Amino acid sequence: MKDWPLFEIFIRSKNGLNHKHVGSLHAADAHMAIQNARDVYTRRNEGVSIWVVESSHITASNPDESEAYFDPASDKVYRHPTFYELPDELKHM
Repeated sequence: MKDWPLFEIFIRSKNGLNHKHVGSLHAADAHMAIQNARDVYTRRNEGVSIWVVESSHITASNPDESEAYFDPASDKVYRHPTFYELPDELKHM
């Protein structure tokens, strides 16, 4: 079991909603991960869909480099809605 890969588990609680990360588990393969995720994370019928992703296949941004990804681009005023003038015909925007 210690050689089994780690899987990240995502559950969709109802049709039309997004999948949400609910936890992680080790399994021999993706099929086993789905079965185990069903048993562990949907015991009270709270899911309609399960996604499993092997953790080694996930690439994430580095929190130390968040400034480059998430700081607002104040030098790009065209990204702000006040940059554009809307015609009078457009109401309720």
